Amino acid sequence: MDTDNKLEILRGIRKEFFAFRNGIVADTLRKAGDPHTMIMGCLLVDISGIASRFGEAIGEAEQRAAIASELWSDTNSRECRLAAPMLYPADMMTLELAVKWCEAVETVEVADNLCHKLMRKIPDADTLFRQLIAQDKPLVKYTGYRLLLNLLLLGKVQPNDSLKAIVESDTEQAQQPLKSLLKDILEEL
Repeated sequence: MDTDNKLEILRGIRKEFFAFRNGIVADTLRKAGDPHTMIMGCLLVDISGIASRFGEAIGEAEQRAAIASELWSDTNSRECRLAAPMLYPADMMTLELAVKWCEAVETVEVADNLCHKLMRKIPDADTLFRQLIAQDKPLVKYTGYRLLLNLLLLGKVQPNDSLKAIVESDTEQAQQPLKSLLKDILEEL
């Protein structure tokens, strides 16, 4: 994909975000402490629709991965961070890149979306969640456990006593929102 075509697609995606902006949602997110400097307030369903339309138009997996990577690298834009996992082809996501993306998560919303739309579908999802929950950074640990919950619900990870012991151990010192997530996981286990 040439640079001009890539820039045109990225501009088109951002233009769509602008068309679906919602000032009330954006203000609410800002007041709640969302760290992104550019928040359009688009609803997830609208972001998903935009990503789907552009994903079909882009076509080839390598091109979708390139566009998704560009969107992910825009850490200032909430909507770009949410759209990137919707476009990135799961079978192209390496474990190394998945760890980098998960370590770069800046909000619970981004973590939830990243796990639901992409990470639960990658071939190394089981290895990924185990690497993430072993880390000390709260949002990285949250992301790992969110991925675990997705995998449990899909039946891709089977409940067992050692996993339950790890979750119970982390529950003791967990703060919100991780504490609520861990309780949900314990119910599944």
